[in-house]
Amino acid sequence: MSINIHKRLHHRAPYLMVDKVLEHSSEHIVAAKTPALEDFYIQGHFPGAHVVPGAMMQEMTTQTAGLLIAEHHSPVADYDSEATKGYALGVLRSVHNSKFKKFARPGEKLEIHVRLIEKNEQLFRFKGSITVGEDKIMSNEFTLINISDTHILDSLL
Repeated sequence: MSINIHKRLHHRAPYLMVDKVLEHSSEHIVAAKTPALEDFYIQGHFPGAHVVPGAMMQEMTTQTAGLLIAEHHSPVADYDSEATKGYALGVLRSVHNSKFKKFARPGEKLEIHVRLIEKNEQLFRFKGSITVGEDKIMSNEFTLINISDTHILDSLL
C-alpha cells in the first residue's frame, strides 16, 4: 500500500525531502530521497565537494515520520494536507540525539528509516536513520507533536 506524499505532507518543492515511500506500517516507515546537485541546499554547501547538509538529513527523517503520523495516527480520518483544516501533524518539538557518520552526496539514493518508539496522546518519539547501500550514515532520535494549525498561524501574527 503506497502513501500519497503530497496528500499527507504540507511540504512542497523545493523543501520536500521525501521522493518515495518504500514500505510502512503503524510503527515503521522506509522512504527514499535522491538529492540532486541542483537542490538549493547543496548549491552552496562545500562548492567543489558537495555534500548533503546534516540539517537536511534531519529534515528527511522528520518528514518521513510526519508521513507515518498522517497515514496511521492522524486525529482525523483520511488526512489531506490541502483539504483538512484544524491540524498541523508532525511538528518538530525536539531533537534528542543526532550522529552523522559519513557524508551523503548528490546522486546517492538515501534510504530513510524511521521507527515509532513511544506515543503519548499527540506526542510521538522516533528513532531514525539514513543509509546509503549497506552503510548507515546518520542516526537520530526526535519528538514530533500534533497541534492546532491555528496555533502556528497565530504565532505568525
